[in-house]
Amino acid sequence: MDLTLPLDYAAIEKILPHRFPFLLVDRIIEFEADKRIVGIKNVSLNEHFLAQQTAVRPVLPPTILVEAIAQVGAILILSKPENREMLPLFAGIKWVRFRRSVYPGDVVVIEVMVKRLRRRMGLLEGSACVDGQVAVEGSMIFALDATAAEGAKNPTASPSKTRVRAAPGTA
Repeated sequence: MDLTLPLDYAAIEKILPHRFPFLLVDRIIEFEADKRIVGIKNVSLNEHFLAQQTAVRPVLPPTILVEAIAQVGAILILSKPENREMLPLFAGIKWVRFRRSVYPGDVVVIEVMVKRLRRRMGLLEGSACVDGQVAVEGSMIFALDATAAEGAKNPTASPSKTRVRAAPGTA
């Protein structure tokens, strides 16, 4: 996998399983293997979750920024050769703080750092900033799943070898 910076949207699509409109990272501008990563999210009024707001000044839902932080972290984790065939899963949020609103036209700089990394699980801390001000920050737990990745690549494949039996009298 070529990690020549900056990574653009097309390069990010080769790493993450997400696609429009759920791919929330536009560019990766800094990368330190197993340590930290910095990505960019350009907020546009054309985004699905903003276009339907009737407010005078639409606001990006802060939960979308939490997902963007997680996606930037997933790029960091999936950059390791042993993780490339894995599917990153959001396993939990230890804490999160919403500090300011984000509006269309804002450029969000997302920085994620690895705090703990084990074989199939880890802890990331990240922040999303606009003009140097923190909009969202938090600590998230992720898990890596090899079996889910196989299903994502081949949706017609059987999800497991376990057979499900119908309840008596319902077949």
